Amino acid sequence: MLLGVYYHQIDEKNRLRLPKKLKPELSNATIIKGSHKCLYILPSNTFNNLLNKSNDLPMFSPAQDSLRLLLSSASEIIEDNQGRFLLPQPLKVWAGIQKDIVFVGVGNRVELWDKKSWDDYYDQKQKDYDNLLISLGEYGI
Repeated sequence: MLLGVYYHQIDEKNRLRLPKKLKPELSNATIIKGSHKCLYILPSNTFNNLLNKSNDLPMFSPAQDSLRLLLSSASEIIEDNQGRFLLPQPLKVWAGIQKDIVFVGVGNRVELWDKKSWDDYYDQKQKDYDNLLISLGEYGI
């Protein structure tokens, strides 16, 4: 289970390390564009499930546009000898990542945020926390 919030930094060469607590579940992970200008780091089983479900989309469906944008952003996470991986420049730019970053565990994925973007998002959503909890009840959670 991927849970928690972890604060790190990206270096001047766009390299970063996965938090130690999250690393065991993220071998063979893939990073893609997520929502709200964050990036999703998907364990191999979650990414493979996404690919398998995408096979059921009709080839000429408007959903193919979403799939094309999503999968064209995908990049495998390959660590160097020091346990760092390179964040592709297009993903870094898209997410507005500067130096300070935040990893957020969300159960079946990890989200990677620019720290300021995360702080702004968190502060905004925290104000409506009770209503957000109610919305989870609609899904039986």
